[in-house]
This record gives sequence, C-alpha cells and structure tokens, in this order.
Amino acid sequence: MPIELLKYGLRRGHRPFRDIPPTPDLRKHYDVVIIGGGGHGLAAAYYLSNHHGVRNVAVLEKGYLAGGNTARNTTTVRSNYLTPPSIAFYREGVSLFEAMSEELGFNVMFSQRGQLTLAHSDAAMRSFRLRAEMGNHVGIRAELVDAKTVQELCPHVNMDLGGQHEVLGGLWHADGGTARHDAVAWGYAKRAAEKGVEIHQRTEVEGFGIANGRITEVRTNRGTIAAGQVLQAAGGMNGRIAEMAGIPLPIRCFPLQAMVTQPLKPFLDILLSSSNLHTYLVQSSRGEIVIGGGTDPYQLASTRSSLPQKESLATGALQLMPFLHNIKILRQWAGITDITPDFSPIMGASPLQNYWLDAGWGTWGFKATGVAGKRMAETIATGRVPDILAPFSLERFSRFELLNEMGATAAGH
Repeated sequence: MPIELLKYGLRRGHRPFRDIPPTPDLRKHYDVVIIGGGGHGLAAAYYLSNHHGVRNVAVLEKGYLAGGNTARNTTTVRSNYLTPPSIAFYREGVSLFEAMSEELGFNVMFSQRGQLTLAHSDAAMRSFRLRAEMGNHVGIRAELVDAKTVQELCPHVNMDLGGQHEVLGGLWHADGGTARHDAVAWGYAKRAAEKGVEIHQRTEVEGFGIANGRITEVRTNRGTIAAGQVLQAAGGMNGRIAEMAGIPLPIRCFPLQAMVTQPLKPFLDILLSSSNLHTYLVQSSRGEIVIGGGTDPYQLASTRSSLPQKESLATGALQLMPFLHNIKILRQWAGITDITPDFSPIMGASPLQNYWLDAGWGTWGFKATGVAGKRMAETIATGRVPDILAPFSLERFSRFELLNEMGATAAGH
C-alpha cells in the first residue's frame, strides 16, 4: 500500500477527480426523494442504489452536503443501550462501521478503542450492572468494572478518592469506537452518485402536494418534483418537515454543544464519559481532545454555541483530567437534537402511504448512520418495515409501548 501511494503521488498527468458530480437540474419525477443530505439520507441512497437497484433517487439538502448534525456531533459509535431492541439495532450499526471502509472503498477512520462510562455512586453501579447483563444477553461486549480496572483502562483519570465525584467503577464497552463523520457521509455520497443517485445541494423543501393519503409532489426552492416514495431524514429539521406533510411528531429540539482543544500527544486511547459530570472526552486522530456533554437545558432550534455551556464542559473535563487546565480551546459548535419522549428514534411508516420517517435521533444519530440507512432503504425497496425497526415505529406512542433509553445516554440530558 505505501508503494502504491508513492506511485500515485509521483504520477505525472494526474487529473483531480470529484467525489460527487455537480448539482444537476431537477428532473420532473424520481422513484425516491430523500429529504436530508446528511449521513442517514446519503446512506439510504447508497443502499437503495447499490443493494436494491433503485437508482432514480434524488437527495435534497437545504444547505451543503452533511453540513447539519452529521458535521456537528462527536462521532461516538457504541451499542451499550438498555432495551433489547435498541441493543440489537445499534449492534448491527457497530458491525457496519467495522466493515465500512472496505465496503465503500473510502477510509472512514473507524477506531474501535472501547468506551468507559464512569460510575460515581452505588446507584450508577447497579444501573451499569443491568446494562452489562442486558448487553451480554443480546450479544455485545459490555462489563461492569471496579475502580482498579478503571485506573488500568485510563491511568490519567482523576479518581477523586473520597471526594465529591469519587470513581467507584464503570461500564466498559469494548465494542465502542469513533469514526470520521465527514468521511462517512462522503463515502456514502460518492458510491451512491456512482450508481446514478442525484445529490441536490442548496435545495430546500418548501411543501408537499398530498392526495388520497399519499405524497404526490415535493415543492422546493428550485421547482416541483413528483415522487414515488419520500424518505424524511432531516436531522434537527425533522419536526418542521413533518409538519409540512401534516404529521405531528412527538419531538422537542435542544441544542447540543461540544468543543475541541489544541492538539496534544496521544495519551487517551479510549472514549471516556461520566453521566454525573455530563461530560465525555475522546482524543481525535489529530491529537485534539473532543469534549462533549449533555444538551442545553432549554428548547431551541439553534446552532449557536454559548459561554455557559463552554464553562460547563470545561468544568467536567477538568474534574476528570485536571492536568488539562492550561490547554487552549480551539473550536466550539452546536447541533440541533430532535429528542423523543423515550429517547429513542422514530423509524418506519407514517400516516401517509408513501412517506417514511427517519427522525427523533437526539444524540444518537451518528452511530446509527449505516444501519438506519440500510434498514430504511430495505423498507422503501420492499414496502415492508423489517422486524428490527418495528419497535421504533411512530405508533408506539399511541400504544404506550415506549423504549426508554434516557438512562443509556453517554452524558446525562
């Protein structure tokens, strides 16, 4: 591989190539219109075109490719949830990340380094024991560890022995990892475009034509198009888009902020989180320390970052690793999380016959990029919701069959 890379670099007459073609004019009709050019929408386009032969597909993106929540998350990949349906779903998501670079021929820089969630109380230890046992039952690697093992896994963490945030143990999830978010989106986009999928950036959906319980047309700022099937995967805009289709979703939006420090020499080779401190840390491939936490405490559909949240994230990070106190913050950003009452997504059918939902992801959207795209593509291609998605239906709220995953967040919300 290094020799081939050297040959490639020294080759004369090299012509730069585009990963995706320029935005074309809109056609009058598409078999499938996907609203949202983030990771989920692009993954669905890839699986439709490559696995199901559905290639008359348009991806409509209001802004630029993967410029929403796909570009505004902290790239954690894991499957250590509470309920069997969630664990099984995210377990498949992790397995797709493990093979993603090879399948796409595009390096998504997946680093499976394990995730450690700290327990600061006996109640947290009991909760983590439940999650470990549920995970093992469904087939993932999760185990309850004591304080000594925590120190072995992460020698740099402040144990705060006898203090307010003393570490009693933790939940070790060896399957956890991280991947490069923009590479994931562009990998899916490139391979979908090669099969004929059209990606329309700067194309905003403004409304729908609806007749006989079906979407007949999608109205955009660049014209109106007819659609056989429509998939909504619009991240923080999911509630607004669904309202245009006359579908009220049980979603509330909160900002989710994160920030990154200046690069440091590698020292943190796991993902570290604390629900009590509402903080998690991971070191990127560039050496930066990515610091994330819980959502802002108020509803707002905004991507503006704030000083109070920066102080909150810094406080948690310094509690876990006090030696970071002189490190400079390089960037801070915010995404818009669309959160459901049970902290689980909504996937599958909607009240309209040809309108499919991929919404309500809250803070868990990135880790489900591949599996959500794969399974929603299967749903659209076959017209049948697969069993793995059935528990996440919109109808669960009317049946009171909720999937409560609030206690499985990496940082409390």
